[in-house]
Amino acid sequence: MQAITPALVLFSVLFPTKLWFAPGQPLTVTVNPGGGGAVALVLTDFLGKAIDPRGAALVDAEKLVELHELYPQLGTPGTYILYAVPQGRPVGDFVGTPLVIGVRQDNRRDAPPGPMVVSIAPLCYATMRTDKGDVSVAFYYDVAPATVANFLSLAQGGFYDGLRFHRILPSVLVQAGDPRGDGTGGPGYRIDAEFNDREHRPGVLSMSRQTDPLERAGALPRPDYANSAGSQFFICLDYARTRQYDRRYTAFARVIDGLEVVESIGQVPTDPDTESPREPVIVREVKVLPVDAAHNPYPTLLSPSTTQPADAGAAGR
Repeated sequence: MQAITPALVLFSVLFPTKLWFAPGQPLTVTVNPGGGGAVALVLTDFLGKAIDPRGAALVDAEKLVELHELYPQLGTPGTYILYAVPQGRPVGDFVGTPLVIGVRQDNRRDAPPGPMVVSIAPLCYATMRTDKGDVSVAFYYDVAPATVANFLSLAQGGFYDGLRFHRILPSVLVQAGDPRGDGTGGPGYRIDAEFNDREHRPGVLSMSRQTDPLERAGALPRPDYANSAGSQFFICLDYARTRQYDRRYTAFARVIDGLEVVESIGQVPTDPDTESPREPVIVREVKVLPVDAAHNPYPTLLSPSTTQPADAGAAGR
């Protein structure tokens, strides 16, 4: 599933010729610097480490660029970000919207090694307008790409607009994304789990799913339960209580701005029998926005303190 709309790239500099590429196909983007002078194409991994190009990466007029030729690293599975940077400027001064390039491998047992498919999309973040205030969210494209794409697609289609936070564990977590509002609803389909090493610390968004009864005895969820997420998500507030979800639920994003809003939702009085808030709190709108140099939450998201794996004591609990 891939989420993209023409409006997200309308005023950009980098334009992918399509959104999905087979491993043997040319990986092409159109670069259009406009009237702003030459731009350098800068590729980093998702954590921000620059990758050296093979050859000149400077583009001074509209041009179709084959990225494999410039960056052979794109033949290796991973998640990368492509920037257009004015000549002589640091990467943080990029122009337009960067592209997320996901070189995906087949993780099924006995699958052949190497890339299976390549996806390209504009780098986005989201704002969530609620009755308690606004929240900004950035996404873990690297460890949960299908979950991120699913959330973005639903948000762009207005799925979350008007839904309420139907479950609150006071000062622990808040949960939303159910069109029925009782914890049983979803989009009419399920998505596979993408359990990963991102810790369920305050502000982390993770996908809700069915609980396997065997988990109470410490077992990992069986596939039918692990792969039962759809649209419902929760936002963590207390790692002492939410670290039990590490590597058992799909963490896919984190609140970058507005954590105090989530905390205020987490203090709404609830019915202890149903965990439903006595006072409705509505998600008025989730808006997907393209990253630009003036609105780029990813340096904060990708700081080392937010990307380190769970410690050994937390894993497998």
